Amino acid sequence: MKRPTFSRWGFFPLVLLLLISSCSVKKIVYFNDLPADTARILKQAAAFTEPVIQSDDILNITIQTLDPTTAAVANQSMAVQAVGASSASNVGNQVISGFLVDKNGYVNMTLLGKVQVSGLTTYQARERITTLASQYYKDPTVQVRFANFKVTVLGEVTRPATYTVPNEKVTVLDALGLAGDLTIFGKRENVLLVRDQGKEKELVRLNLNDSEVFQSPYFYLRQNDVIYVEPGKGKAAANNAARTQTYAIIGSILSVLIIAVSRL
Repeated sequence: MKRPTFSRWGFFPLVLLLLISSCSVKKIVYFNDLPADTARILKQAAAFTEPVIQSDDILNITIQTLDPTTAAVANQSMAVQAVGASSASNVGNQVISGFLVDKNGYVNMTLLGKVQVSGLTTYQARERITTLASQYYKDPTVQVRFANFKVTVLGEVTRPATYTVPNEKVTVLDALGLAGDLTIFGKRENVLLVRDQGKEKELVRLNLNDSEVFQSPYFYLRQNDVIYVEPGKGKAAANNAARTQTYAIIGSILSVLIIAVSRL
């Protein structure tokens, strides 16, 4: 009776499965330092600091009065193309209507003229524009918000892209959620945050396995922040196994062809 044979190449998928399953659970579970059966209250959670307006930001500014038609001229804005921006459901270029902050930190508003807003929060900009609008309108109500508050998520996530978010209070977890969460290969204990600080770049490492990330001053993101998730060793092992299996298939095909040719 012929003994069953076992292909050595069929062993690679099994090895890959074992490598993945042998990964420590602590490396793929968020905040694994929290006890599973008790509640914990963080009394010193990260404080939210309002972001300030910078050059090249796009602001949505509206002035409302008792007569809506009187403020229509001041509310006229331009359509600005935000290259590379996307939403959670629409990846690609977006055309955003709003007031572009120029290189000198000004927005150019019809009737009000040039208004300096760089370095201000949206609340402070609203107060300044309200003061100027009061010269032309009675009891105006002004709203100012970011139209292109965007963050970029790269690396081992499901949908790497640049995302435009509808508000300025965005956390690291919000950004990762927009990107579809980390893949099984992402290194949760070593997430890189890149932040513009004028002419400098600030690089910060965040450990999502540790609940202390909620207390980090970098837990809340600023516009134009970049998050990069590094691949772990499991990704390299998976790539090597897939490459080896591909080579094995090619080798088998070549062997069959050589045998077939030699028998001709």
